[in-house]
Amino acid sequence: MSDAAMKLVVVGAAGRMGQTLIRLIHSIEGATLHAAVERAGSPFIGRDAGEIAGLGPTGIIIGDDPLQAFLHAEGVLDFTSPAATAEFSGLAAQARIVHVIGTTGCSADNDARIAAAARHARIVKSGNMSLGVNLLSVLAGQAARALDPIDWDIEILEMHHKHKVDAPSGTALLLGEAAAKGRGIDLASKSVRVRDGHTGAREAGTIGFATLRGGSVIGEHSVLFAGEGEIVTLSHSAADRSIFARGAIKAALWARDKKPGLYSMLDVLGLSSQ
Repeated sequence: MSDAAMKLVVVGAAGRMGQTLIRLIHSIEGATLHAAVERAGSPFIGRDAGEIAGLGPTGIIIGDDPLQAFLHAEGVLDFTSPAATAEFSGLAAQARIVHVIGTTGCSADNDARIAAAARHARIVKSGNMSLGVNLLSVLAGQAARALDPIDWDIEILEMHHKHKVDAPSGTALLLGEAAAKGRGIDLASKSVRVRDGHTGAREAGTIGFATLRGGSVIGEHSVLFAGEGEIVTLSHSAADRSIFARGAIKAALWARDKKPGLYSMLDVLGLSSQ
């Protein structure tokens, strides 16, 4: 691995996560801001990325050409939208660089494009980049494995700010997948996303999701194991958006010398075998 600071591109640079990433890159040893990108037509095009993020001038001007930005970079940090992320993955593959994806709400088609790009790019994709949530997913999988599905029901509760556009959250689905894997079942066929009207009794072995939205909540997640006369709750509370940005930068630095492929934060944190 090179001793020089890793040259990173932030896409969606003027957004909340983009600004957080720019501020953290500036403070983390081993990383440097190479370029900042916004969508075509954004009012932030031509502005200094550091000024937008509250750092003061950095000399990195926000542009709208990701291909040009990726050309001499080593990695891209991406918390944008599913369609944009799928496009960026293809460009990252062309440039043979690291692509860290924190975008949630991707469709099966988006995921297929990302997986194809991983033949040439080093892609780290996760519904949540924080250490705590990924540890929670491991614990949820272990609990689901240990608790009999006939006697224990699993419910996943999440709450986010009122501007979030996808539901359930990527983190809730990450936790659901971990629980489903622990039980050896397919989440897609065993999840219950909506309850309304006369639903009948709860079907044993299913995994339920409840979604709350409001205010400025960054992220609250709980996995509830409900048995007869007792409930076991595993939970995580995000108090600062920087935990996701810090995890994304850690992921980029980790993937820098890896072979092309599709990785998760469990790989980055050494938890994938748990």
